[in-house]
Amino acid sequence: MSLNTPIFLKEREEANSKFVEIQQSQTTSIAFEDPLQNLCLASQEVLLKAQQNGRSKCLKCGGSRMFYCYTCYVPVENVPTEQIPHLKLPLKIDIIKHPNETDGKSTAVHAKLLAPEFVNIYTYPCIPEYEEKDHEVALVFPGPKSVSIKDISFHLQKRIENSVRGQNDDLDKPSVKRKKTEEQDLNDSKCKETPLKKIVFIDSTWNQTNKICSDERLQGLLQVELKTRKTCFWRHQKGKPDTFLSTIEAIYYFLVDYHTDVLKEKYKGQYDNLLFFYSFMHQLIKNAKSPGDKETRKITH
Repeated sequence: MSLNTPIFLKEREEANSKFVEIQQSQTTSIAFEDPLQNLCLASQEVLLKAQQNGRSKCLKCGGSRMFYCYTCYVPVENVPTEQIPHLKLPLKIDIIKHPNETDGKSTAVHAKLLAPEFVNIYTYPCIPEYEEKDHEVALVFPGPKSVSIKDISFHLQKRIENSVRGQNDDLDKPSVKRKKTEEQDLNDSKCKETPLKKIVFIDSTWNQTNKICSDERLQGLLQVELKTRKTCFWRHQKGKPDTFLSTIEAIYYFLVDYHTDVLKEKYKGQYDNLLFFYSFMHQLIKNAKSPGDKETRKITH
């Protein structure tokens, strides 16, 4: 017996090691499949109570809604504003919404509710003028000319440099030589900073995006493509891959990557509360699934 003990202990250690590896692998797999589970969120108790009490009145328009009013962009009566998180974002966000996009199904309103001072929503064909500010605005949309988030600053700085170079070509009089130098110094200092000030998102089904993206008012903007991530959206678009994100997911993931790749700062959950409503509704629908039933019960606003 004593001769076999070391062998037994060795086999036991190997078995325990494999068990730990399997557990870690399963944990990693679960986290990958459900990226919403480890978010740093404010208490969602207010949403739980609102869900239990049912629809409530919008204090602006009087409409009956669940959680928030998707037309007035405010929480309903039984969801006090002071009990939902309010975020400060590093950038301004414009959302261009397709007129056929159903308000009650859009997640764009989540961003407006949670960061009202930083987010504006426009319904197409209403689009702000970006022409004179195309060196500090970018459009999140995939395409052959799209750049990665980490390269945004480089491409916007090139636009600034090209603009200054074009201005200097016209300034051929000796009397403006000092002015040219001052302008160059000013723009050089701008180039050292992060030039991006605003990011634009399109809120529509993927089949409707081309009409908005091809609008000449957006054509001059730098296009940015997000890293590939899987959506958790419960209204999955038929025939589209699971890498097609909902609007609030796209905003969230953009800001996370911008924080780490452009600002070069460690991400500590600063923007997780952008998914405050989204994660709660996702869990609500997940819990509402009946065993063996492929369809989910609808959350109606």
